[in-house]
Amino acid sequence: MRLPLLALLARGPAHGYELKQDLEQLLGAAYPQPNVGQIYVTLGRLDKSGLIEGEEVEQSSRPNKKIYRLTDAGREALAAWFEETSEEPRVRDEFFMKLALAPHTGLADQIALINRQRRQYLNTMRTLSKLAADDRGNRISALLIEGAMLHLQADLDWLERCQEELEEPQ
Repeated sequence: MRLPLLALLARGPAHGYELKQDLEQLLGAAYPQPNVGQIYVTLGRLDKSGLIEGEEVEQSSRPNKKIYRLTDAGREALAAWFEETSEEPRVRDEFFMKLALAPHTGLADQIALINRQRRQYLNTMRTLSKLAADDRGNRISALLIEGAMLHLQADLDWLERCQEELEEPQ
């Protein structure tokens, strides 16, 4: 959450609730929405670390609010983030760990695990399809959903491969 908040502050000062709304509008319903408390805690940490600075603004009929702006150090951290590549493909996968350990425990069947995971992926795909239909016009959200769907399809293909391999006699 730290770096996305810095990115939003790069365009100009804002308060926490504004930043939450900006994230929700930008990413759409498919992206897990942060709660406003999480945003304010993160803003406090960014302020303490010198990446942003907050300024109290008096409001006549409401409690004061704090407006945050990006510091030079924050701009440098953000630029470094944009230069980094994202992580390698995942090799530490909880489902795969379950699949590998199931025969050693006698508590779970590998094919049943695959089928359960397949159902989960298909349900997630249905949910994402509904979100895509409801969120038309938001190109960023559409790209997020499309990427998630492509990853899910690859995961489904991989589950199929696992099932074929595990059903083969040794």
